[in-house]
Amino acid sequence: MRLTAIFCLLICVGSNPLSFLHAADTPGIVSKDPGQPAAVEIEGGGFMVPYTVTIPDSTVSFEMIPIPGGEFLLGSPAFEENRREDEGHQLRVKVEPFWIGKHEVTWAEYQNFMQQYEIFKKLDELRFTGTRMESAKKQLEAMPKVKEYLEKEALDVDAITCPTPLYDSSFTYGPGEEPEQPAVTMSQFAAKQYTKWLSGITGEQFRLPTEAEWEYAARAGTTTAYSFGDDAANIGDYAWTTDNADYQTHEVGQLKPNPWGLYDMHGNVAEWVLDEYVADHYSKLKEGVTVAEAVAWPVKLFPRSIRGGSWLVEAPDCRSAARYQSDDPEWTLSDPNLPTSPWWFTEEPATGVGFRIIRPLAPMNAELRKKVWDADIKRIEQDVADRLEEGRGVKVSADSRLPGATAEITLSQEDQ
Repeated sequence: MRLTAIFCLLICVGSNPLSFLHAADTPGIVSKDPGQPAAVEIEGGGFMVPYTVTIPDSTVSFEMIPIPGGEFLLGSPAFEENRREDEGHQLRVKVEPFWIGKHEVTWAEYQNFMQQYEIFKKLDELRFTGTRMESAKKQLEAMPKVKEYLEKEALDVDAITCPTPLYDSSFTYGPGEEPEQPAVTMSQFAAKQYTKWLSGITGEQFRLPTEAEWEYAARAGTTTAYSFGDDAANIGDYAWTTDNADYQTHEVGQLKPNPWGLYDMHGNVAEWVLDEYVADHYSKLKEGVTVAEAVAWPVKLFPRSIRGGSWLVEAPDCRSAARYQSDDPEWTLSDPNLPTSPWWFTEEPATGVGFRIIRPLAPMNAELRKKVWDADIKRIEQDVADRLEEGRGVKVSADSRLPGATAEITLSQEDQ
């Protein structure tokens, strides 16, 4: 049966170029009923459908799945086996429609972002030398897309930072580095910057899900401990855990999906969400809150919330309601930097932490975009600023011109 979304534009359209209107030519929206079971009808006209995104200037793509709006019970009932106190009390939450990644973000996807570091360094160099040195001026004349990009760069609005090169790749890639394995060990801030970069170069609006949105998608209309029922004995058909993972991550999408067609919501790698981890947060919320009202916006560096369980845990920790928390000091013990990296962790269980992206149906206004994409506390802002000052980080503007500039720089470097 086709799912019907309740479309209520709670978040106003901002003036940023990333904002878009919902129309038949918008990615993932069609005007006529496509006759697909996964199609989600939009109140007022049109249908949300699954669609594929190709990362600009690459051959890497991923699929986004539409999720209908509705209501669900966040948390677990008191009688659920292996339930923990931080999963209650249960309360009803209203959710607006969105698309979510069919899989966790893979190394193929994330490494496109990581590889931008050297490109960003070159852009940074040309930004400051292009008006001062004749050789740099000549370089820019030979790269018209780079020149146009730098002339219109908007660091005050679209600035992003790229992860610095890995300190110890053997650790980060220890559980697997194949293109279709999920990317791991990045911080929540790095994951948020990835979504800002991807949003800028594609013109769509991607972000991390909130805890409530994540659990809503994981449950996929179910009320049981797992999306496949209450019997943990069946988890091997759906999730990579300590029982079957053989101490590594696995290519996404190898096991069975949940009822809404999402893979690896249980196990493989746990997934960052936007929220700060607050053990008693649910008890502070009112029955029938919206997702926007349910978010625990971070006010300190850690702990942040993580969902879904990973290859490092057992079945009970992969339940739909199970909650995890980050522990930055413990997760960065091997990092020789002071302060430690704002982009990477260096210890387990960070080798089991990745992320999945969503795209809300309602466009985000400027205030919300800043919340979901940028550093949310002074400590992170300062850590990034310190690295920029030391030359160990780079800041550029992410917009639709960036892929063309990247391609020109890559080509010029190959010709040298």
